[in-house]
Amino acid sequence: MSRTTSTHTAPSALAAKDACPCGRAAAYADCCGRYHQGALHLQAPDAASLMRSRYSAYVLGLLDYVRATWHPDTCPADLTPNEPGLRWLGLEVRHHHIDDPDHASVEFVARNKLSGRAFRLHETSRFVRLEGRWVYVDGDVS
Repeated sequence: MSRTTSTHTAPSALAAKDACPCGRAAAYADCCGRYHQGALHLQAPDAASLMRSRYSAYVLGLLDYVRATWHPDTCPADLTPNEPGLRWLGLEVRHHHIDDPDHASVEFVARNKLSGRAFRLHETSRFVRLEGRWVYVDGDVS
């Protein structure tokens, strides 16, 4: 399990050497940043890494990345940017289950705060490998 505290709200607010918003003990450039851009763009090696990179993308407002890593059959037509003042507080990955080489699930809790109210998203997300890369399909919120 991993937790992080983050107040990053835009890509420009995060330098490559800064801690990654996903909570791993690595610099952003060596963690989720390598999947957001560069030679490994969209190439997370497993569902858990993709889920972490999607969380970091939400924190940083990288909606193009979120859309590119969403299964085309379930991706919504529009993605809403972070509301002004939204602060992402942390990510806890609770479980990564590999069903087979092309199907996996990740249970996580993501926390944020808006207008003085704290929120948490507890989801078990489903992922598939599509054309050689992992994509988010959907999830069950609890």
